[in-house]
Amino acid sequence: MGAQLAVVALWLAFVLRIEGRFDFDLWSILNLTTSNVFVEDEPGVFLWPMPAEVTHGHTSVMVDPNLELAADGPGGNSLLISEAFQRYKQMIFVHHSQGLGSSVRNVSKGGEVLLRRLIVKVSSNDETLQLGTDESYHLSVPSKSDKSEAYLEAYSVYGALHGLETFSQLCTFNFLTKMVEIHNSMWDIRDKPRFKFRGLLIDTSRHYLPIDVIKQVIDSMAYAKLNILHWHIIDEESFPLEIPTFEFLWKGAYSVAERYTVDDAQEIAEYARVRGISVMAEMDVPGHAASWGYGYPELWPSFICQEPLDVSNNFTFDVIDGILADMRKIFPFGLFHLGGDEVNTSCWTSTPHIRKWLLDHQMSEHDAYTYFVLRAQRLALSYGWDPVNWEETFNEFSEKLHPRTIVHNWLGPAVAPKVVAKGFRCIVSNQDVWYLDHLDVPWESFYLNEPLEGIDDAAQQKLVIGGEVCMWGETVDASDIQQTIWPRAAAAAERLWSPRNFTAKGTKAALLRIEFFRCLLNQRNIEAAPVLNQYARSEPTGPGSCYAQ
Repeated sequence: MGAQLAVVALWLAFVLRIEGRFDFDLWSILNLTTSNVFVEDEPGVFLWPMPAEVTHGHTSVMVDPNLELAADGPGGNSLLISEAFQRYKQMIFVHHSQGLGSSVRNVSKGGEVLLRRLIVKVSSNDETLQLGTDESYHLSVPSKSDKSEAYLEAYSVYGALHGLETFSQLCTFNFLTKMVEIHNSMWDIRDKPRFKFRGLLIDTSRHYLPIDVIKQVIDSMAYAKLNILHWHIIDEESFPLEIPTFEFLWKGAYSVAERYTVDDAQEIAEYARVRGISVMAEMDVPGHAASWGYGYPELWPSFICQEPLDVSNNFTFDVIDGILADMRKIFPFGLFHLGGDEVNTSCWTSTPHIRKWLLDHQMSEHDAYTYFVLRAQRLALSYGWDPVNWEETFNEFSEKLHPRTIVHNWLGPAVAPKVVAKGFRCIVSNQDVWYLDHLDVPWESFYLNEPLEGIDDAAQQKLVIGGEVCMWGETVDASDIQQTIWPRAAAAAERLWSPRNFTAKGTKAALLRIEFFRCLLNQRNIEAAPVLNQYARSEPTGPGSCYAQ
């Protein structure tokens, strides 16, 4: 009952807020605290993910519907910034009113603050996006020097993009004044991510995803400040991507209509980049690759035993090399995922010519698995990629992995401490809490998963480059992917972005804000499911406000 009362009270607070009548006495009922510096449960701060440092006041400013962008600094004139500004301006001014002009005139006559300009200063004109690119920003609304201006400063254009997202979340439409308003100003926000790798996996092998659906996923990632799209493009079920060097590989697609051309993939990678998101492609070898053989049957050990790929055939590695060469022209990001998980080597020992090859080379099945992974790593390294492999490779032969290997943890929470103890970098995705296809895992579990759990050494903590939530595609397609991803992925996004001492406060402090963020996603045409669902992607249980579901 207490939790329900809290949700109702918080929703009423929002209603009062957007009408310009925020009443702090309401919060005393719930024994909540207020101060100039944000603390747990403070009203009026509805940002997601929570910035690193936030201070604010208790006044309101109006935002001119003709808000202008002013560029400053070597990178301020970037087309990436101006296009993003226009996108956010459309989201901020989504409501239209014939009375806007008179409202602006009344504000001007009444002496109230009217925000007319957003100054964006970017120190660097380098638009290269890689792991570790500076994503920090400083946002002042309004600026200290001129109350008619907001000031956003960042080192890179990608930090500025995050600042624009935060600015957009400060804006609310007042249905009484018919104006966009920013409450609790002046705001001073200094922000940067906790982890440099904040990922979401999508799987286009188990179900094909249309290009526009992938773009919509990318849009939603930017709203949550996720920065890595892990594109699990191919698997045993289908091979949908065009590979010009080996033109028959995409015969493994489900159909001729369920494919991606090179131009399609390049368009997706660029669409992501201009939103501050890198695409990490995956080619999972030697297992999970049966679909390759529909174009080139010689890659199969035999027609009745189709995976792992034939380790004894040099053509197998010629194909891998060709795929990597073609993908390098598409994906500029510095990491490439080589898979390496769930490899059942019995197919090799049951196939006569491979069994003979193993004997000739004095290899066991395990030796051949090691040989395959390491040879694939060398090929990826030759194209300038750091290889990422699923944790089985570490569990089986950690001492032989290349030092630049990044180990992707998924089986459980105890692996990451072992990985970093041996000096490897690590990505955390333990399946019990960060696999989105586990529909019975609630948002609270996503939020409470701590990537550094069990790692106390400061140097080893730095080797955990971040984490990733995984949307495996067995039961998702264009019809249900977004409501399966959101809002639970947002819980992990805040864990990966916000300071640990904040997220350590738990889910009570986050409930109101994730409710608001889910509604924000809905307003931006992202089909995020209700936060309070017992089962992910379920429909609402009955009539009610978006802010109380």
